[in-house]
Amino acid sequence: MNQQVTLTIDGIKVTVPKDYTIMQAADSIGIHIPRLCYHPKLSAVGACRICVVEVAGMKNYPVSCNTLVAEGMMVQTNSAAIREARKVLLELLLDAHPKECQLCEKNQLCELQELAKDIGIKELRFEGDRLEFSQDTSSPALIRDPNKCILCGKCIRACSEIQGVNTLSFINRGFKTTVATAYQIPLAKTVCANCGQCVNFCPTGALTERDATEQVWNALSDPEKKVIVQIAPAVRVAIGEGFGLEPGVDMTKQTVTALRMLGFDVVFDTQFSADLTVVEEANELVQRICNKGKLPLITSCSPGWIKFCEHFHPRLLDHLSSCKSPQQMLGALIKTYYAQKIGIDPSKIFSVSIMPCTAKKYEASREEMNSSGFQDVDAVLTTRELINMIQQAGIQFTNLPESEFDNELGESTGAAPIFGATGGVMEAALRTAYELITQKNLDKVDFTVVRGFDGIKETELDIDGNKVRVAVAYGLLNAHRLLTEVEKENKSYHFIEIMACPGGCLGGGGQPIPRDTSKVMEKSIYAKRAEGLYTIDRNKPIRKAHLNPQILKLYAEFLEKPLSHKSHQLLHTHYQKRTPKGVAPKKPQTFSIT
Repeated sequence: MNQQVTLTIDGIKVTVPKDYTIMQAADSIGIHIPRLCYHPKLSAVGACRICVVEVAGMKNYPVSCNTLVAEGMMVQTNSAAIREARKVLLELLLDAHPKECQLCEKNQLCELQELAKDIGIKELRFEGDRLEFSQDTSSPALIRDPNKCILCGKCIRACSEIQGVNTLSFINRGFKTTVATAYQIPLAKTVCANCGQCVNFCPTGALTERDATEQVWNALSDPEKKVIVQIAPAVRVAIGEGFGLEPGVDMTKQTVTALRMLGFDVVFDTQFSADLTVVEEANELVQRICNKGKLPLITSCSPGWIKFCEHFHPRLLDHLSSCKSPQQMLGALIKTYYAQKIGIDPSKIFSVSIMPCTAKKYEASREEMNSSGFQDVDAVLTTRELINMIQQAGIQFTNLPESEFDNELGESTGAAPIFGATGGVMEAALRTAYELITQKNLDKVDFTVVRGFDGIKETELDIDGNKVRVAVAYGLLNAHRLLTEVEKENKSYHFIEIMACPGGCLGGGGQPIPRDTSKVMEKSIYAKRAEGLYTIDRNKPIRKAHLNPQILKLYAEFLEKPLSHKSHQLLHTHYQKRTPKGVAPKKPQTFSIT
């Protein structure tokens, strides 16, 4: 049992575990101490100093985020001296910050802006020199603007402690301190996985996704273009948050209506190609098991994970499934199969995807993703970008009538929506693999053992007497830990699912960010989004991907059969070892959403 201590905060006695910080103790009794650099999922470094408090007997003002409580401690969080200290600290940050809030991507969602209002900043009393930096626009997925950086270090810690990639760090000292890549090389030339978790944690506009909305608006206005859009599973249970709804509310059919109102000519569902991915990948798994191919087979639909593997675990590239992601499969089919069916020149098609993930922007730009003879996906919008477009168009999203996807590439089974949650790709593939291996009907399709928010899950399944060992990991640091054991041959599996982002796609770097960013990675948000996807699955009349009538029609009319020559041409790809190798975590560890 944890030893307890009693202290007094603003005249209120509170008893808490002795390993609590002052901030945690204050939070437990409803006293909110202002903060900027603190996040409950990251280490507390006390960089911003905004959370200073007064403690009787201490000469200086300690930061509450990493000062432990003590028996009999007397704390003041809101004295006149503390209020003035916070104002001075915040004014110094604001003095070095660009004065262009109305033009910033984070306007009205900026923690610095919100804090200035809460603390009561009415004037800036300090005028000083400011460093000027160039934006880093090299990445196809992310934009980095050091001018808006407040040196909180959240991006550094998220990249290191959650993803284990270590792309960013502090450089220089004193007034010249800034956040940069190693040797200040462009982001596109680093080991960055493009996952966007740094964006989700950044309190200002120093890190944002590369905005594609103007490119899409231009395509929608071009009478020569047929603009076709697809929607990923995790988008539909998160987009409502941008309009005041709870996480997990299924807004699929309202989103289809909104997209048509925006001017898209055809609206397809990425869940269709998620089913297609399941069929191809399940057949690949069965083929490798039966023909003693390279095992484990590792999923390949997360582009952030793929780039991480290319840098950090190139020895395992042959273990990756050769299947493209659902986004890229559908992109290739739109400019081949669908273009042929409607008799249109593929060069006249502008293909757009709505994704929960910033790394999908990078994936669409990869040189391998042009098997249609063109760039398979022309533009990728995150969930946030689509929310912005709907708002720009004045569409009252929550009041919209429901609409259905267009035919041909719009039908899906229950195996598809769960792609958006950690363990979902594994579960969907197992539903099909079971029937391929046993030639029997699978009555119980819910593989709940691979669900949940443990950072690494592993189990052994009995498939008609065959023992199949599987593992699931989300977050690249967790992936690194798991794969290190595989490479050392300490662990042996048949099938591994890896997703780059916490909780899977539902926690992607392009999803809506809660106004209170301390809620980023909060289990309740992720659990609600996940339950929304599992509810869609349960309500589908067909829950196995290989029974999707449109998938069967696609093979009969075009692809012939799973893993056929044509299927390999359009739906499969290859990967490459990348340099520099990068710096892997010295002490592999794991984290879970709790």
